[in-house]
Amino acid sequence: MAKIDILDCTLRDGGYINNWSFGRRTIPAIAEKLGKSAIDYIECGFLSRTKESSEEQSIFGSIAEAETVFSGCPSKNLALMINCGEYSADDIPEYSGGNISILRIAFHKSQIKEAQELCRRCRDKGYRVFVQPMVTLSYSDSELLGLIEWANAFQPEAFYMVDSFGTMRKRDVLRMFFLIDNNLTSGISVGFHSHNNLQLSFSNAQELISANSRRSIIIDSTVLGMGRGAGNLCTELITRHINENIEDKYDILPILEIMDEYIMPIYNCRPWGYSAAYYIAAINGCHPNYASWLTDHHTLCIRDINAVIKSIPDGKKQFFDSGLIEKLYFDYQAHTIDDKAAVAEIAELCRGRDVLILAPGKSLLTCREAVSGYIEEHRPVVFGINHIPELYGFDRVFISNLKRFKSADEAVMRLGGRIICTSNISVSGDVTAVNYSDYLCEDSHISDNAGLMLINLLRKAGVRSAALAGYDGFHYSGAQNYYDERMVNSVGYEEQQRINEAISKYIAKLRKVMDIRFITPSIYEKNN
Repeated sequence: MAKIDILDCTLRDGGYINNWSFGRRTIPAIAEKLGKSAIDYIECGFLSRTKESSEEQSIFGSIAEAETVFSGCPSKNLALMINCGEYSADDIPEYSGGNISILRIAFHKSQIKEAQELCRRCRDKGYRVFVQPMVTLSYSDSELLGLIEWANAFQPEAFYMVDSFGTMRKRDVLRMFFLIDNNLTSGISVGFHSHNNLQLSFSNAQELISANSRRSIIIDSTVLGMGRGAGNLCTELITRHINENIEDKYDILPILEIMDEYIMPIYNCRPWGYSAAYYIAAINGCHPNYASWLTDHHTLCIRDINAVIKSIPDGKKQFFDSGLIEKLYFDYQAHTIDDKAAVAEIAELCRGRDVLILAPGKSLLTCREAVSGYIEEHRPVVFGINHIPELYGFDRVFISNLKRFKSADEAVMRLGGRIICTSNISVSGDVTAVNYSDYLCEDSHISDNAGLMLINLLRKAGVRSAALAGYDGFHYSGAQNYYDERMVNSVGYEEQQRINEAISKYIAKLRKVMDIRFITPSIYEKNN
């Protein structure tokens, strides 16, 4: 049976979740606990000169900086990853016996020659080199054999299979492993780095562990599977499996302490894990960030996400292109119509009357007396935003969110002509349709924010003042964001802050041309 080792890459691959901002005290604490658990290899982060970094992040501008941070770690098998093109070999010192003894060189197929030279220079300076050809499944047999031939001459410590998009199944893993195993020099370890887009990371690792081979195998994992998109193989699962089936060599308790003390607080703010969107990205061979981008907007149903991802050109699937997915998204959403009659209808409805906009914030419940009192006193035209405010009387419901709209089909039929929907929503019946693209905001973080789109529409209809209720702003706890728990979605804390800041700036800009008042508490009132 093969010798099986674990490489934990929580501080590196897990860092995609929190921008590597684990905290300077937490970073060495995680490494030390992994060392106490007897994890064979610990990847401490990135060695990079192109990624912005601070002392709170597991991104290091030099090996000396990393050595200082991890000086107390009991393990001597510490690694840093270099993405080919992000760090010059000229800036790597000779290895002098420190904890950081391993450099993992990750590269795309188009970078093979550059990566081979970087690997050579790192090895010549005394480091143990792990070769990481990303999206290894994209290599043809002849291309992979050519890379193996080079590795046999170069003699790295490890040669990896990298399942970058989480698309490999049992047959893919075993076929690629045996191709490598039968052609790679016996002294070189084979590594396996997987993602969990198809929920197969753990089962694929078990298959590899059971492979009939005498070669040393290194399996990558992260605590709680921390990693972007669907996440990675869980360190706590694979170590227990090895303890129970091969060799009792790992202490699981320090790993669970890492999970409890350091990783769960991050997960609670920015969750990761398997989802339908990541499944779609995986089966279409696409970078998982495309799925993340689409789901973070919380506007598309899974059928629509599937349609947008399927429209990504083959040559663009493996490398995330934010400009491309933004264009495809808005192209999909924008069905241009002439809405002059609709705008005129809204103008007539609001003429000579106050306007009240009800967003779905929790203050619609907690400040119910204030909202009801305002309605009774002012008799305004009342608009709901992407929800039907049945707690109050209302005149129109504005819907721009395809996902929310489809969940309200029955209500739309019941409300009839009291629905205003944007043209990205294809619907029949008695509704007022307005042109989606005309009411978008320039800032990409809030481009299709429904509340701001409605205000833009009202401005076009000649409305010069509006009161807002339930426009609370995004809070740390997602459960605090909506009066109806069915509307809660998972937006990461950092993204919430960016959205809050962008909305505050936009409202400040609107207030120069429009009288906007908040009748329930709002962070946007505090910021203006």
